[in-house]
Amino acid sequence: MIDRVPLFYRRDYLSFLVLCLVILSYSLLIEYNEYKSFTRFDTQLVKATVLKQYEKTRASKTYQVLKLKSANGLSFYSSAKKLFPISIGKTLRLEIWAGNISFYEYLTGFYAYSKIRHIDTDKTIKQRVNSFVSTQHTNPNITNIYQALFSATSLKPALQVSFSNLGVSHLLAISGFHLGVLSALIFFLLKPIYTFFQNRYFPYRNSKADLFMIVTLFLLSYLIFLDNPPSLIRAFSMLVVGFVLYDRGIKIISMQTLLLSVVLLLVLFPKLCFTLGLWLSVSGVFYIFLFLVHFKELSKIWQFILIPIWVYLLMLPFSLTLFSNFSIYHPLSIISTLMFSVFYPVSILLHIFGFGNLFDKLLEGFISLGDNGQTVILSYKVLITHIALSFLSVYKKIFIYLLLIFSFFIFIYAVNQIT
Repeated sequence: MIDRVPLFYRRDYLSFLVLCLVILSYSLLIEYNEYKSFTRFDTQLVKATVLKQYEKTRASKTYQVLKLKSANGLSFYSSAKKLFPISIGKTLRLEIWAGNISFYEYLTGFYAYSKIRHIDTDKTIKQRVNSFVSTQHTNPNITNIYQALFSATSLKPALQVSFSNLGVSHLLAISGFHLGVLSALIFFLLKPIYTFFQNRYFPYRNSKADLFMIVTLFLLSYLIFLDNPPSLIRAFSMLVVGFVLYDRGIKIISMQTLLLSVVLLLVLFPKLCFTLGLWLSVSGVFYIFLFLVHFKELSKIWQFILIPIWVYLLMLPFSLTLFSNFSIYHPLSIISTLMFSVFYPVSILLHIFGFGNLFDKLLEGFISLGDNGQTVILSYKVLITHIALSFLSVYKKIFIYLLLIFSFFIFIYAVNQIT
């Protein structure tokens, strides 16, 4: 068997760095020109979709906070009156006051005062999908869960807390995990059909390449439908980069592949650098690759068993530092993640055929477990130490064991805090 070659040799890093700096400079120039155009006048007319909406009280005044995303991908916050109707998923035409926004705020997200001029009443495809889902459920919380899974609709704050307490927030935020499950589902559904026609009409074709192109088109359409969430952009880019490298005999389970995907994303889309969801997604893949690189001698069965436990322990410091939610049921997220690989595609098929309410009682009981969470605060210094050990683990296997011990003690600390 021919060994796969590494993506880069030492002599290639400098050339790659120079190329990335050139692309990044050009990308930032484009962003800056769009920023200057956006802030040229004190006010700007913008067409944007409502991603999140929640009520907030400040100085005895209650109002609605809106998280919006414009047609060109610009994310920002604004506010509306207390009685403003629920408009999640709807498209608004706003006049916003953008003259004082800095370039840094433009890249990272900002708050802008606005005046809502019009609310589009025409239903988008996403709204129609959400309406179709809602007809199959009587519990609004269950409806919200499936809408989050299928169309990346924001979860209600109470549900966010419940799922964070259960350690399964990553299952509700559509990411590379979901994309992997979907790509596998589409591949296995299409393979028998493709094989039937290939055997009769085009036996000379490369079935893997053709099926990959078909799956990629499906996933790209889904990505556009969801308005390009950062975690999915990362996953999609890794899928494409991974296949191209694999097709050319280059090793894909390596930190170089992850580095290439992330760097290309950041130099092409600099705004993604400030997106927390992207970095959490990258961290999850990093720890999976770290396991596969250092423990590749293990059998596939052991890898399947150990990877969910490994990722849970090594992502726990991020979860506690950033969100601080924990419960006695939190470790069960290891099992929940394994079961989700089956639940997700099955739930899609059930909704397509009108039986989407089959798991409603089960989900209602699951949500209730998340009501018993507590706050466990972890210092950022602990997280920085964890990240430092993680990077050292790439080069020396001894740091792998130190990292595991460190993460395990954090787990013991969290359990001790709630008992």
